[in-house]
Amino acid sequence: MERYKKTLQQKRTALLVIDIQERIIKVINNHEKVVENTLKLIKGFKEMGLPVYYTEQYSKGLGQTVKELLEELDGVSAIEKSTFSCYSAGNLFNELSEKSLDQIVICGVEAHVCVQQTTLDLLENGFQVNLAADAVSSRREFDFQTAIYRMRFAGAEITTTESVLFELLEVCGTEVFKKISKLVK
Repeated sequence: MERYKKTLQQKRTALLVIDIQERIIKVINNHEKVVENTLKLIKGFKEMGLPVYYTEQYSKGLGQTVKELLEELDGVSAIEKSTFSCYSAGNLFNELSEKSLDQIVICGVEAHVCVQQTTLDLLENGFQVNLAADAVSSRREFDFQTAIYRMRFAGAEITTTESVLFELLEVCGTEVFKKISKLVK
């Protein structure tokens, strides 16, 4: 018997946090949950020793990534971008490919703009996208729902923060499992 071919595997997975910045986050629907779940993802990925990337859209205007996340992202540099998609954000797509990181977990804002365009571009380039839907949002609920539908239809795996972390763990009973279990409670 075989496992589902799109099951997340640690050696192939990276987290991409898109544009959760100071000057936009307060107007995002359910922004507290987005930040809370993104923080869980970052901590979980770090606990498992998995790579984390994050972008900032026009930081001069939108500010830095929110403080709670920046503290946990210590040692990781922001990828500055002016395009909506992360496609041309530095060397990101090439780096992911060179490191054989073809399963990308995405969280961030806004679902219908930067998250959606990045998801579509990743899919077009052969990456598997797992969208942590409880760590993604837009200013308006309708935009968020429409974007989720479009990304799912395009081939993105729609999932949740807790599902991502336990899928990557694969087994229980380990020290890392205990730490992740505490994290998601």
